[in-house]
Amino acid sequence: MSHVETETASQPECWRRAAEVAADRKAALPATGERIAVVGCGTSYYMAQAYASLREASGQGESDAYAASEFPFGRTYDRVVALTRSGTTTEVLDLVTRLRGTTRTVAVTADPRTPVMAAADEVVVLDFADERSVVQTRFATTALTLLRAHLGLHTEQVVRDAETALAEPLPEGLLECTQFSFLGRGWTVGVANEAALKMKEASLSWTESYPAMEYRHGPISIATAGTATWMFGTAPEGLLEQVRETGARWVESGLDPLADLVRVQRLAIARAAVRGLDPDLPRHLTRSVVLGTAAGA
Repeated sequence: MSHVETETASQPECWRRAAEVAADRKAALPATGERIAVVGCGTSYYMAQAYASLREASGQGESDAYAASEFPFGRTYDRVVALTRSGTTTEVLDLVTRLRGTTRTVAVTADPRTPVMAAADEVVVLDFADERSVVQTRFATTALTLLRAHLGLHTEQVVRDAETALAEPLPEGLLECTQFSFLGRGWTVGVANEAALKMKEASLSWTESYPAMEYRHGPISIATAGTATWMFGTAPEGLLEQVRETGARWVESGLDPLADLVRVQRLAIARAAVRGLDPDLPRHLTRSVVLGTAAGA
């Protein structure tokens, strides 16, 4: 069994522990009313998108998300939250170091032995969710669970949904699909972006991701027999029918969208196996981007 398979299967327990950490480290995370930015790279950036959308939509404060390399230093924030599994990613460390003394920073990381521990003002360590695989699964979802729990938006039902996502068979026909479009609305746009990335990394699949309403404005033209359109959460009215008219496969679930992402992780691993790929070691990728080397998060 690959590392990523083991790590994917461990997510329900990781999420339960993350909720406990959220309660214990409440003071380290953004307070209601603070104006914040959330930053990351790769997978962490997409989790930042999801968290920022959830926080602002729940009325807990203005929240923006940026790739760490694109942070707008001309804007003022009460706090910057940095998501970094490795704690070594160059863009994140450069940003946190530059903000020292001017903007309070908190890093969420998996490794307590890395430079981010000294660079950030506060650090929340999720070492139980660290990973041996280059491809992120459990750290990303555990970090988002931590932040959802801090917002009061996590429940035990989400964990049970993840257990269901791990236990139930994947929808038939997906292994044979030639292209995947992942769609979201609100916070699940970030989840859709991560789903597309996961499939690319682990199985070299042709994937795209869009806000669900934007999918009608051009991208739906790629839908046809042999492709799949995967919706996270509730679809806009009429979209399901439009996609089915193209001949494409429509995929949706009643599971919590974060649990539904677990199904995509499983699909990526399965497609990698069919294609003879190692999902632990995607081509051209390393665990972390340091000094502009190969891609990571």
